[in-house]
Amino acid sequence: MQQQLPQAAICYDHFHVAALAGKAMDEVRAAEFKARPNAVALALGELDRASRRCLSWAMRTHHAGWNERHMQAMYALQRTNLQSARAWRLKVALRGVYEAAAHSQSEEVARTGLESWIGWAMRSRLEPFKRLARTLRTHFEGVIAGMKQGRSNAFVEAMNGLMQNAKRAARGFRTSTNFIAIAYLRMSKLKHLPANPFEHAAPRFAGLSTHRC
Repeated sequence: MQQQLPQAAICYDHFHVAALAGKAMDEVRAAEFKARPNAVALALGELDRASRRCLSWAMRTHHAGWNERHMQAMYALQRTNLQSARAWRLKVALRGVYEAAAHSQSEEVARTGLESWIGWAMRSRLEPFKRLARTLRTHFEGVIAGMKQGRSNAFVEAMNGLMQNAKRAARGFRTSTNFIAIAYLRMSKLKHLPANPFEHAAPRFAGLSTHRC
């Protein structure tokens, strides 16, 4: 890519970095719940079974989407010394770094915040987050560029998902030309097409009166 676009800057968008943080948190939670079930049950003893089941969903989602049971589960988790609680705080803190950078529109704030988070993750003794910290350090400039640009490839990913759905629905296409044609047809949001492709077309002179001479 650098040969074709030598002046292009590599940017890593928020979506992919957040996905890596979520994956690291899930690894910590799954490993702890499997290796130390008794310790987890003791730490979360005040929670009923239904609240424990919704804990993993609440950890993955933004607090704006929590209901009362999710809030109770997360409140109980944060009162423990479990690794899962530290993992969730690390994930939320990384989101906070992005929010602070976007609010301030300052590269210095972005750099300081990300460096501080990487240092915290390396000291966390949580291997998935230490691995993520090393990844962010390796691609540090690209992550900072993504913070500054504020761009996302979510639109491209959504378009790719629609194209893959079209390919699966057709069980494949005989030629690439057919695939390109259906991609244009399904994603160009044409307004003049009939709702039902098997509908009979209107008569050629429908609504027109003819006169004989």
